[in-house]
Amino acid sequence: MSNTNETPTLSAKDLTKEFPRSPRETLGGFVVAARALDKCRAVVAGTNGEYHFNCPLDSTFFDFTGISGDDFKDFVATGASDEEVAKWIQENSKVTEKREIIAWNNKMRYTRPVDMPIELQEFLEGYIPQYIPSNKIVRVWFDVYDIEEGRI
Repeated sequence: MSNTNETPTLSAKDLTKEFPRSPRETLGGFVVAARALDKCRAVVAGTNGEYHFNCPLDSTFFDFTGISGDDFKDFVATGASDEEVAKWIQENSKVTEKREIIAWNNKMRYTRPVDMPIELQEFLEGYIPQYIPSNKIVRVWFDVYDIEEGRI
């Protein structure tokens, strides 16, 4: 692992030109983590564009694991690789029981907008018609990201 400031820039996606990973993709065994990492690296490198790190989606991961967004960002800023971040997540997560992680991952994968807090429902009520093509159906929260970013 490098301690230079150059490594995060080299490993960071330019989110003005490409998308972060799907929230469905796992890192360290957790959904959302890989996407949060892509956005965090981009913030550190200044290539995040319209993407925000530690947004409500990222917060679901941080809240579940008990990891703070600031601690995550500090570790990512060292230039850690995906594998190093995955190991760090596993070492720092308060949740270590595999079944608990599986249950949370599945809950997240299948969370419907109607199951979300009203504030997020209200946000999506305007966001979906504005950014999701009318011929696409949003069945679960993660669909919003994957449809908008062209994965489905």
